[in-house]
Amino acid sequence: MGETKATAFRRVIVIGYGKVTGEVLRYVCDRQEEYGYDLEFIEHEMHSLSVTEKICAERGVSFQRIPDKKRLAAYLDGVVGETLIVSASNNYLFPSALVQKENITVINFHNALLPEYPGRNAPTWVIYAGEKETGITWHYVTVGVDEGDIIIQRRCPVGEDVKAYELTERLMDLAAEAFRECFADVLERRAQTRPQGFDPARRLYRSREIPSDGRFCLTDPPEEIYRLLRSVDYGKSDIFPPPRTVIGGREAEILRYRRIAPDGQEDRPGFVYLPFRDGLLKMKYRYADCADEKDCTGGGT
Repeated sequence: MGETKATAFRRVIVIGYGKVTGEVLRYVCDRQEEYGYDLEFIEHEMHSLSVTEKICAERGVSFQRIPDKKRLAAYLDGVVGETLIVSASNNYLFPSALVQKENITVINFHNALLPEYPGRNAPTWVIYAGEKETGITWHYVTVGVDEGDIIIQRRCPVGEDVKAYELTERLMDLAAEAFRECFADVLERRAQTRPQGFDPARRLYRSREIPSDGRFCLTDPPEEIYRLLRSVDYGKSDIFPPPRTVIGGREAEILRYRRIAPDGQEDRPGFVYLPFRDGLLKMKYRYADCADEKDCTGGGT
């Protein structure tokens, strides 16, 4: 067994859920013997596809599920000794008193290039704004939300057809790669950080804030409609309600959409088509006030 490397942290706590958290947890497990820290994992938010409990069982890592915010705050407040908390894909806001404790250091993954797009659901706002590039940030956590010094960033292009769930997957991969690159520097307190230098009046995006209120008009520019649809499209994850518009004088929800060839239009109820670039934007809808399945689609399925 090799010599244990020096680190100020005697304890590492990983908090989060989802794909990137699993990758981070595995890597922290891999480095545990090398640095000699105690390790535990806390699941605060449930995730149907989470692999973290299985990883903990396989690796002998302490696992706790603490969904209650007050209980979690109380538990972390009782942590003694020099402790590094790794917040990976985690929406829990750490109390000010906790992040100001001398024995606690918190680092966090944010799915945008801070100082831009702080807060929640950054991929949504990046797509809606028509950005050509985005990325991820690992940063230290301070009292202000997403305000701490930047540890590492990685960039990626935003494709003109990319959906929110696809961009999120790419950003998770980038976050795992960047974490593996900077973790040793954080442990040894030699990470080369830089301040964000943000405008104090910058916008902070809230969890249930939806671009354009989730609504559009069929007379809006098709490119804007397409950006809205892609920006709120998280696949099977129920993050946002379906976008809405008015079709035939009635409120309608858009269920699916895609770009098709100009000769791909069909005379079927429940679909609406808009000219878009060199083809059409096809949208499947249902009426929000429908009484039965036939009425939902304006005459059939």
